[in-house]
Amino acid sequence: MASSAITQRLKQWTSCDIADGLVKLSQPHGGFLDGLTMYSPQYQSEGIKIVGPAYTVKFVPKADTNAPKPKGNYIDSIPKDAVVFISQPQPHINAVYGGLMSLRAQHLGAAGVIIDGKVRDLQEHRNLNFPLFAKGVGTTAGGPVCRPSEVDVPVKLNSDAYEAWVNPGDYIIADIDGVVCLPKELAEDVLGVVESIVRADEKCAEGIREGRSVEDVFKEFRKP
Repeated sequence: MASSAITQRLKQWTSCDIADGLVKLSQPHGGFLDGLTMYSPQYQSEGIKIVGPAYTVKFVPKADTNAPKPKGNYIDSIPKDAVVFISQPQPHINAVYGGLMSLRAQHLGAAGVIIDGKVRDLQEHRNLNFPLFAKGVGTTAGGPVCRPSEVDVPVKLNSDAYEAWVNPGDYIIADIDGVVCLPKELAEDVLGVVESIVRADEKCAEGIREGRSVEDVFKEFRKP
């Protein structure tokens, strides 16, 4: 199935729905990318969702002179409908992404931006009504301490709790609940199971509203 068709089908589900689908397929963390919060168009805004294939950007410390250097600026090569996923090296002190970047990303048709690091110029992103998630906010640009190195390469989530990777073309689903990375090779399998999971929960909710116990409805509708 084409990437655009998968993206359209994924848009009907929440990040939690997709996470449930991945857990059903024996992915213990359900693709969850820990620590990322929606900052634009509003802080944790209802009704905002980012869905699309990942376009990854790997930053490195400025002192790393051996790391590759890209030709031109990564922001100018964003594919239409992609979700830009930026990996910033720790510690996250300076902000790695600012308002001019969103202005260009929006012009090129990006679905949104996820920053595994810090963002700045919040008002500029919000004025654009541009969807953006990050680990935090800062004031100072990243140039003095880090730089872009590679695009469309696997990047590892900055987390001490567990290991998670985002690969080019993996599907990003991000909303008020958080950010989920759906490996591209599992996308059709997840789409094959997610609807039945959601429908089972709807039946559970109906039973609970009628006064039934959670234990009772889970036993009837939630199959192992």
